[in-house]
Formats: sequence, C-alpha cells, structure tokens
Amino acid sequence: MLKFITKLLDTNQKELDRLKKMIDEVNKLEPNSKKLKIKDFSKKTEEFKKRITDGETLESLIPESFSLVREAAVRTLGQRPFDVQLMAAIALFEGKVAEQKTGEGKTLSAVPALYLRALTGKGVHLVTVNDYLARLGAGWNGPVFQLLGFSTGVIVQENKSFLYDPEFNDSSHGDERLAHLKSADRKDVYRADITYGTNNEFGFDYLRDNMVSFPDQMVQRGHYFAIVDEVDSVLIDEARTPLIISAPDMEPTDKYFKFADIVMKLNSDTDYKVDEKSKTATLTEHGITKVEKILGVDNLYEKDYESIHHIENALRARSLYLKNKDYIVKDNQVIIVDEFTGRLMFGRRWSDGLHQAVEAKEGVAIQRESKTLATISFQNYFRMYEHLSGMTGTAATEADEFKKIYNLDVVVIPTNKPMVRRDMQDTIYKTLRAKYGAIIAEIQKRHEERQPVLVGTTSIEKNEIIADYLKKKKIPHNVLNAKNHEREATIIAEAGNPGAVTVATNMAGRGVDIVLGGALPIRGPEASQKDYEATKEYIKWRSDHEKVINAGGLHVIGTERHESRRIDNQLRGRSGRQG
Repeated sequence: MLKFITKLLDTNQKELDRLKKMIDEVNKLEPNSKKLKIKDFSKKTEEFKKRITDGETLESLIPESFSLVREAAVRTLGQRPFDVQLMAAIALFEGKVAEQKTGEGKTLSAVPALYLRALTGKGVHLVTVNDYLARLGAGWNGPVFQLLGFSTGVIVQENKSFLYDPEFNDSSHGDERLAHLKSADRKDVYRADITYGTNNEFGFDYLRDNMVSFPDQMVQRGHYFAIVDEVDSVLIDEARTPLIISAPDMEPTDKYFKFADIVMKLNSDTDYKVDEKSKTATLTEHGITKVEKILGVDNLYEKDYESIHHIENALRARSLYLKNKDYIVKDNQVIIVDEFTGRLMFGRRWSDGLHQAVEAKEGVAIQRESKTLATISFQNYFRMYEHLSGMTGTAATEADEFKKIYNLDVVVIPTNKPMVRRDMQDTIYKTLRAKYGAIIAEIQKRHEERQPVLVGTTSIEKNEIIADYLKKKKIPHNVLNAKNHEREATIIAEAGNPGAVTVATNMAGRGVDIVLGGALPIRGPEASQKDYEATKEYIKWRSDHEKVINAGGLHVIGTERHESRRIDNQLRGRSGRQG
C-alpha cells in the first residue's frame, strides 16, 4: 500500500509539472483576452469551431480557449479563475478525475473544460448529486456561456427543465443566480450546448428513451462528454445502485394494513429480533407461535412464505425505518430521505413491498407494488460516455478503483491558498440535555459576536429539536431540511450573513458554498471591475464580508457524528473554503 501511495505521489507531481507548463501558455495570452470587446467573445467561439472543422485538434486550442473563458468569467462573474482551477480544467478535459479540496471552486473549474468540449457541437453534460447544485451551476455559469455564444440548460426532478435566459427574471427563488432559469421543453434542454443535471435524471431519461415507440420521442442526443461532480459518491459509493422504471402490479393492497396491525401486537423483547446494521428483522420462536395463532395456521414457515415476507417487512417498517429520518410523510405520501444528501427522493420507492409496509404503518394511501420495465446501474450508464471525467474533494483514496473500473487517472490539484480552518476536538456529554445546552450556548455566543453559524444535524427530527431550543432563546435562525427544500437557495444565500444561524441536515454538506457576507451580487457583462465594485450592492457585501472575517469566519457545529465519515468531512468543509 505504501509503495502504491509513493508511486501515486511521484506520478502526481510529474502531472502537476506538465499542467503548470500548459497554464504558463494560457497566462501569456491573458493581455490579449483583456482587450476583447463584448461582441468579440462569441466571434472567437465561431472562429474556434471553424478551426476544428478545418482539422485543428481540441488539445491545440487549450491555451486560447482557456484564456478566453477566464476573461469571460471576469466580465460576467467578477471572478478570475486561479491557475490551479485551470489546471483542474485541463485534467477534466483530458478525461481524468481532479481532486480539489472543498471550497477551491470546482463549479468554475469545470467551465473551461465544458466550453472546449462543447465546441464540437455534440453537447456536454455536467452531472451533480442534487437538483439545487444542478440549478445553481447552470444559473451561475449561464452568463459565462452566454457571453461565449453557448446555451445552457438544466434538468431536474418531476420532469422539469430550464434554459438560461438573461431576458427572463423570476425573483421568487431568493437567489439571483437562479432568477434567469426559464422553463423549457426537456428535449430542447438536451439540445443546449451545455446541460446540467443530476445522475438520477440523466439515467432515468436514458431509460425512458429506450422505452419510446419512435426515435423522435427521445430527449437525449447521445453520450459524448460528461463531468461528474462528487465523482466518488456517484461512481464508487452508488456505482451499483440500480435506476428502475416500473409499472404497478395489480395485487390487492389491504393485506399490508393487516400485517401492520399484526406486528403492533408483537413485543420487541420476546417476539422478534432486529439487526440495525443489516436492516433486517426476524421472528423468534415465541413470535412465530403468536403469529400462527393470530393467522390461524399450523406451520407458518412451511406453508406461508408470502406472509413471512410481509410480516418481516412490517417489522422493518416499524423498527428500522423512522419517520423524519429515513422518510417524511407529505401530501398523504411516504417520501424517502436520501441518507447521503438529506434530500427528498421524489418518485423513488423501496422495493419488495417495504414501501407499502411503511405506508401501512403511517396509515396513508398504499400504492401498488411494481414490476420492473427498465433498469440500469450508474456504473453501466456512465461507462457509455465517449469521454468521462470527474471532480471531488476526496479521490486519491479511490484512485486504484477509478483506474480499474473506469480507466480514470486521478490528479490531486494543490490549493490556491493554505487552509487556515481550525478543527476542534469532539466534546462528549453525559446527557442529551447537557449537550443541547452547550450547543445553544455556543450558538448564542457566536451570534452575539456577529459570527455566522452553521449547525449540522443527522436527521430532520434532531434538526427541529435544535430549532425549538433556539425559539425559546429567541435567537433568529433558519432551518434547512428535506421538508422545506423549496427554500434552500434563499437559506444558503443568507447563511454567510453576519450573525446568521442556520440549522441544517446534511443537505448543507456536499457541494454547498456559503459565501462570507452573504451571496455575492451578480456583475453584468458590460460593467468594468471598477464600476462593479462601486455599486451599492457590492459595497454592502464587502462591508458584511469584512465583518464576518473579523468575527472569525463561518463557525460550524456538528451536533453528532454521522455514520459516514465522509459526511462529517463535508460538513467541516463548509468552513475554511479558499483558505
């Protein structure tokens, strides 16, 4: 193992040296890019397309195209991609996994690679782990691509899709970055030059395309190039997770209520055993006898396998699947909460009758079991892409697996600035009361010092317990969990304000960028940096930004450890971004 790590480090340094030489070429062209007028950016794109048609390779265009994209980002976002971000972009373009630490600007690193591949006209995909990040990526980078003459779209859950349109303005989101996303036909969104979306939506659209009667009913147009954000989660953790399209079976549903009633008569001490690790529940000898008596049968395990299956599902629903942790009940439906992201998984259901057992437990309308019509795993779906690359904060540990399964090399990108975040030791309390008391006292202290606080919890239930304590103390706060995901953009935009208190599940973990001082005002492409910094919105943001830095930056409190260390690291990574 030590030899492998040493070899990896040596190889990585050679790769970084190569990338630095390429970035030197990009930097030499920066003075020329600065001289360009607004109308020149899209003209350069057309010039690049013609040169490709005439036989030039995409690789030969890296210096010019990356310099152009960097200047476009400066003109539209007020942000100049760092050299290390462009190094990551080259790695992504070349079909590698770029490991960038949290807060190093992965969202912007993807843009030059997407632009260069999109010059082929084949369409490129940016894959994220949730709808919020997909919309944010399209809304935030849409102005950059627009200036360059490219269209940007995004696909999300419930068959919704949007195109970036600067003329359209919907201020209801509370985040200016999402205001210019206009509802559009899904097929048109896939025809955009750059399409953002989640791994689930890209996969399900592929399955649906394989079920249509006529080719013109298909929405996707092929699998040319994809950048997978949080690639370790999608291609390693969830590699074998099946995406399934199903149709309802016609079996009667009243039996689920019957078995839910039976398990309520069973005693957890004597009638059944629960294994939390494997999420299984089985009857004891005493429990078998009791169930046989209730059902009026002689030998349950010899004659009635179906009843055993339903009883064990009902036991699992009762003991292992908890409301406001594993699922919520909304609009008379049981909706699964993703254990990794804390988000609602609309349209997803547990299989083999488990979902029906949970519905019976909650007393809501039971939807019929389903038969599989089409299925594919994430691993098989993403291996269809002609060119595949990925970004994450933690890839080096899985470098061997990326190489073996996907033939992807990992490049560890250095940080732009040294990281100054201080990670404190865990504090253990004898009682819950003492723990919550200490958490609230810490929040109150930081709030009074005008330092923004992010409080991470492991479930919706514990999220709401903290919120109740804060209400009693009259401490203003925002709560972010799967129940109010519609307000996510607004809550995240405000989370970096001086003295802001945000209580969140792991929805506020992976990929979420909390800007110190609140969300940065959008800069118009016509505005110079000097004019932009003279606007009252920017002056207020700069003042709030300095206040937060002087107060100590974002203070993150983890109320308890998650089952996954990676989720703890994601929460920690909301602070100390870009140093």
